[in-house]
Amino acid sequence: MLENNTAPAIKIEQVHKRFASLHALNGIDLTINQGEFFALLGPNGAGKSTLINILAGLLKPSQGKASIMGHDVVNDYQAARMALGVVPQELVFDPFFNVREMLRFQAGYFGRGRDNDAWVDEVIESLGLTDKAYTNMRKLSGGMKRRALIAQALAHKPPVIVLDEPTAGVDVELRQMLWGFIKRLNRDGHTIILTTHYLEEAETLCERVAMMKQGEIVALDTTANLLNKLAGKNLRIKLGNAMLPTTLLPLLKSGENGVFTLALTELNQVEFVLGELRKAKAHIEDMQLFEADLEDVFMSLVGSK
Repeated sequence: MLENNTAPAIKIEQVHKRFASLHALNGIDLTINQGEFFALLGPNGAGKSTLINILAGLLKPSQGKASIMGHDVVNDYQAARMALGVVPQELVFDPFFNVREMLRFQAGYFGRGRDNDAWVDEVIESLGLTDKAYTNMRKLSGGMKRRALIAQALAHKPPVIVLDEPTAGVDVELRQMLWGFIKRLNRDGHTIILTTHYLEEAETLCERVAMMKQGEIVALDTTANLLNKLAGKNLRIKLGNAMLPTTLLPLLKSGENGVFTLALTELNQVEFVLGELRKAKAHIEDMQLFEADLEDVFMSLVGSK
């Protein structure tokens, strides 16, 4: 059973973290409600991992406080840690156990006994680990180790789950299986916090997004609102002669092998683009107009130094 209380899943109040002269977190305020599917985005060095480590009790804030399901991560560490499962980026595992043994030991660390075995079996099956349940962790492939680490974070059935780059370097099959299972957990009431460099995942899965830059939250809103705030469209054109007129270079977002993406702020710029291409006698093989996506929002907010 998930914990039954009305506190926010995550509450962070004016959290600072300093490492000597480095101010890694600079006054973070963030509330994540129970049952949310939430994205925490930012470039490397933005402070995401530091924030996760504070929630997991691996670091103490220099100032401010954080709680999980109403339990302070410093003063009520045990209860806060019980409520949290973290899937780390790194493949860190105990080499002496098979998958099922590792999961049972992990659940045991949180006081879960044999009454938790049915849940462990469900996690194993849902992550496609049934055939590997009695295989030593050292003998698993990289993809299977990733599945086992996800299972390990879920072994004690925490109400709040942090997924730190869970699909980095994994194949499409695992990605689809993982998201099917995580979406089901979310429907069942688990709170999911996702960090990812695959922004299309955050756009598809998450209801709200926080974007971090240099230790601060620079945007916090629903995914839909963030997309609506960035007026504009992308125009993708494929040119047969692979040359873009110099007059269009200020609009250029990316270009490779004769395929160019132009960032437009107004729809009537399409006419300007077509006019310039006609002047240059460019041969248009294909053209697509599409809305700005979460990657555009991300780059506009955190892409520059």
